[in-house]
Amino acid sequence: MEFSVEAARAIAAGLAMGLGAIGPGLGIGILGFGAMQAIGRNPEAANLVQTNMILVIAFTEAIAIYALVVALVILFVGVA
Repeated sequence: MEFSVEAARAIAAGLAMGLGAIGPGLGIGILGFGAMQAIGRNPEAANLVQTNMILVIAFTEAIAIYALVVALVILFVGVA
């Protein structure tokens, strides 16, 4: 069995993206659950809750994008 740098990079990039997406995925799920509960309890505040929910989802997705950037750097930036 031979060690391959390309295989190690692929595994590292997959782990970086997979583990980097777990947190934002859970965060968005919890956020959606809380927003739906808040709207169900107070329908008059739906617009305010929805606006804040979308803003926080955008911030949460930024974390997943950082993980994607790290995975792409691992894949395509070679070490001399």
